[in-house]
Amino acid sequence: METTPQQPRRRHRPALIVLVAVAAAACLALGWWQLDRFESASGTAQNLGYALQWPVFAIAFVWAYRRFVILEEDPEVEQQRSRSGPTEIPEGILPERPTAADPAVAALRDAPDDPAAAEYNRYLAELDRTPGTPASVNTEPVTTEPSSPEPSTTKDQK
Repeated sequence: METTPQQPRRRHRPALIVLVAVAAAACLALGWWQLDRFESASGTAQNLGYALQWPVFAIAFVWAYRRFVILEEDPEVEQQRSRSGPTEIPEGILPERPTAADPAVAALRDAPDDPAAAEYNRYLAELDRTPGTPASVNTEPVTTEPSSPEPSTTKDQK
């Protein structure tokens, strides 16, 4: 007797198929509704954009389901589709990081302080030190004295 490799059993997931079909149909219905809104007197270009966008979502649902089925049947498909491209960024694509010897960095480091910025920073520091301003936080605990309840008057007491 010959032994042949068995094909993996296909899994049918009716609930998932129904979910994808309902989601795609809902997306197409929403696209139709947006197209009707665009054609109405109050329709805008935004409605047209949505009318074109909803069918793309329907296609995405079907594509994602199909991709799920393919990966479920044979998980090694992803390894077979591995990219043969570079895994590192080649030298010279990104700009070099500035160093301390770079003239632009040295100019920033040696630049004189801006008097307007220094004045503003002093103002902010003063606001932070002054109690009672919204910018400062009062760290003193708040104490409240218990208040005595006011006597209530009712019709019977009159």
